[in-house]
Amino acid sequence: FQLINDNYQDEIKIDDDKEDKKLSSRQKKRLKNRIKKQDDKKEKLRMKKEEQKAKQTAKVKDKGQNDLKMKNQNASKNQKGKSKNVQGVKRKKEEVEEEEEDNSDESEDESDMEEDDSDVSDSGEVTGYTDHNKDWLKPAKSGEADSDNDDSEDDIPDDFSDDELSDDDSDEDDENSDDDDEDLLPVEKKAKKLEKKQARDKKLAEKELMTNITQTEKYTLPSGQEVEQENILLLYYFHISLYLELYLQNRIKEVMGVLADFKEKRTEGRSRQEYIGQLRKDLCTYYSYNDFLMEKLMQIFPLEIHEFLEANEVQRPVTIRTNTLKTRRRDLAQALINRGVNLDPIGKWSKVGLVVYDSQVPLGATPEYLAGHYMLQGGSSFLPVMALAPQENERILDMASAPGGKTTYIAALMKNTGTIFANDANKDRAKAIVGNIHRMGITNTVISNYDGRIYPTIMKGFDRVLLDAPCSGTGVIAKDVEVKINKDEKDIQRCSHLQRELILAAIDSCDAKSSTGAYIVYSTCSILVEENEAVINYALKKRNVKLVPTGLDFGREGFVKFEKHRFHQNMKLTKRFYPHTHNLDGFFVAKLKKFSNKVPVDPDKQGTTENVTEQQETAVVNQSSEDKGQSSEEISQKSPETKTMKKKQTNVKKDKQGKSKWMSTKGNKKQFKPGQFKKFKNTSKGKK
Repeated sequence: FQLINDNYQDEIKIDDDKEDKKLSSRQKKRLKNRIKKQDDKKEKLRMKKEEQKAKQTAKVKDKGQNDLKMKNQNASKNQKGKSKNVQGVKRKKEEVEEEEEDNSDESEDESDMEEDDSDVSDSGEVTGYTDHNKDWLKPAKSGEADSDNDDSEDDIPDDFSDDELSDDDSDEDDENSDDDDEDLLPVEKKAKKLEKKQARDKKLAEKELMTNITQTEKYTLPSGQEVEQENILLLYYFHISLYLELYLQNRIKEVMGVLADFKEKRTEGRSRQEYIGQLRKDLCTYYSYNDFLMEKLMQIFPLEIHEFLEANEVQRPVTIRTNTLKTRRRDLAQALINRGVNLDPIGKWSKVGLVVYDSQVPLGATPEYLAGHYMLQGGSSFLPVMALAPQENERILDMASAPGGKTTYIAALMKNTGTIFANDANKDRAKAIVGNIHRMGITNTVISNYDGRIYPTIMKGFDRVLLDAPCSGTGVIAKDVEVKINKDEKDIQRCSHLQRELILAAIDSCDAKSSTGAYIVYSTCSILVEENEAVINYALKKRNVKLVPTGLDFGREGFVKFEKHRFHQNMKLTKRFYPHTHNLDGFFVAKLKKFSNKVPVDPDKQGTTENVTEQQETAVVNQSSEDKGQSSEEISQKSPETKTMKKKQTNVKKDKQGKSKWMSTKGNKKQFKPGQFKKFKNTSKGKK
């Protein structure tokens, strides 16, 4: 400040001596006022410094006093500190007012300079103050006032303080930004600090990443020769794969041609089994099947195996079924065409099916779908319901009904009359039945969740029963590609055993005395004989049922002879559907009619029909006890009368059987007495 003032006074004296004539009166007055204000500010600063020194000396003296005096002095200092703080606030206010006056004076000076531009000489001599001396003519206390405000703001906790940052970086940033931050607001300063902090965090994060990456992981560009070698290898492997595919295709065709005319085209010394084994291996590698399933398929399709496997590589077309309870097929087709759906009727064999080739909208989210006008359903799933041919006001059971496509079709054919019992053993899948039934507007259906094998013990007397049995899925390989590898002989045997139990339960649930029905339809989405004809043949032996025509105009006949198996002659009434011939999923449909409620007895096994009924009743009791949590002792206590009645019946029948045998032997002895035999001989001789 002394250097500034000395220079300032020297220049003013020079201006007073040499250039008094060039300065205006207003400018002279303003310069004098500024000098006075600067002198006053200097005196105030000196007073502050003296007060601070006095405080420091007082603190040093107070340290030597006793503890009691220290307490008293601390209390007095607190009071004095409050008063001093008040005085300091007043002083700060006065200084702020003075700074505002200085700023107003500066603005007035600038306006006067614009008015008095005529007073400045053309030679460049200074008449008042110019840009050259503007810096040191600014009020010196403005920076101090700003610093005071900053000090007051420092008392407030700052979340973005420089304490979190490193000291070296903060010192460098402060030195570079002191000049720029003088004219900024506190908010702007904090924003700058935040930006600096974010930049530093990014740098630290980059350094941490660089430490985790070793220098050996750097990618080095290959040379031109290396690139050419890699391209040559890729082309080589690509050509090899194509060559292998073409080679396998040609070999498969040649082997199949030899097998079609084996006598003329075979090579000497090679048997048919060798050709078949080579063909099976090639088909397994080319189409990715396991050996067991390929062997089964080759037995079913000795000449069409290639067409069947190719058909499984292509998806079946999407089909929908019209809900005749809410709309007609023509109206539905027109509505979907207007939405950008390309479709056609599925064929002459169905009046409700539509094939969808292309769609610009998702079929499962259109307003028509949500309103229940149609159902997304495979074309092969129409066939069992068409074979069942449900009539109005009948009582029908769908033993394995999830997700509800066949059940809703049955309800549409029945026009919401009668009653339908839709059962499924899987509780989660049964929830899908509920949703579809509500959406399609069906009101005649009861949904249950039981194991189908015990359903006859719960409810009987149905007019018609539909059993779409769980199977291995060999007919829907296009939907589930995992079937090619996952299925083996144990899986097929497990499915066949379950299907046999279910079909016997379905037959027992049906009433042979029904005036309109007594029909059972069995269907699977498998093409294997073990799950289809073998199961039907087992049911024909175990129950009083017979095969009847399915009513379907197309489809291939079932096998009467297959390998070592010989089935019933009426097995040709069943229908088989294949993807390569009918463009549908592989399916099997058989229709049975029950003509007696009695259960036939096998001659090989001991026991009567009553023993079979007793076994069923004991199974019901055991299952009910498991469901209710009852013990075997309680069951034995509850049913002593039933046991005694059964014992009496068995004893009576044994007595009858014994008497009849004894009477028959005794009667024979009486009929052929020796005397009567002689008379018979004599009479015959006399006649001759």
